[in-house]
Amino acid sequence: MKTIILSAGQGKRLLPLTAETPKCLLPIQGKKLIEWQIDALFAAGIDRVSVVVGYGADQVERLLTQRYGVGRITLIDNPKFAETDNLVSCWIAREEMNEDFFLLNGDTLFEIAVVRRVLNRAAHPVTVVTAHKSHYDADDMKVTLEGQRLINIGKDLDPEKTDGESVGMILFRGEGPALFRQGLERAMGDPSSSRKWYLSVIRDLCPTMKVWTCSIEGLRSCEVDYPADLKSAAHMVSACACAEESVAECR
Repeated sequence: MKTIILSAGQGKRLLPLTAETPKCLLPIQGKKLIEWQIDALFAAGIDRVSVVVGYGADQVERLLTQRYGVGRITLIDNPKFAETDNLVSCWIAREEMNEDFFLLNGDTLFEIAVVRRVLNRAAHPVTVVTAHKSHYDADDMKVTLEGQRLINIGKDLDPEKTDGESVGMILFRGEGPALFRQGLERAMGDPSSSRKWYLSVIRDLCPTMKVWTCSIEGLRSCEVDYPADLKSAAHMVSACACAEESVAECR
């Protein structure tokens, strides 16, 4: 099993923190954001990780080489990161989508149990990982559901008719990788695709009944978009560390 992490962007909403440092290298409780992601993936049994880089690519490569060794993490360069959105990053990484894989946003933190739950419960070609909260705003990637099947996804959905939000993680299994690659190819035929999110491809797949969801209710995840999110992320990783220590003491 492999994971593709989309970490090409600068993270302008985190300026000035990202003026010279890419978002994925921001420190959180003694480690960089991307280190928390990769360590959790490895701990959950994901043995291969590819990272799409762009802004500060040399910094990311240096950190990953120092931490995990030469060649352990595959780097994929998106030279158009400054003028495109993450659909193009996915297109550039499409050759890696040749088997079952997770697609992960570069700003999503999660506890190890999240990956384990999705692997154990998700059996459909495409599974969007979701969370739930009491209210949603314009910046949330909202979802509407029919049972566990995904009906629609987007920031433009009516908050009052929303059933949850995407946490920035999708599992593709079986025919799922091929379906996604085909969707990317169709999307890239549109001149406006350079400014689209890859979730527009997932939205187009919804009518095929191939797209389902997996809720991580009761588990921890966090998206890092704004400076205040760094505090939430620090609290989350601290809580996860305390929980892991408690479990270890009980063994």
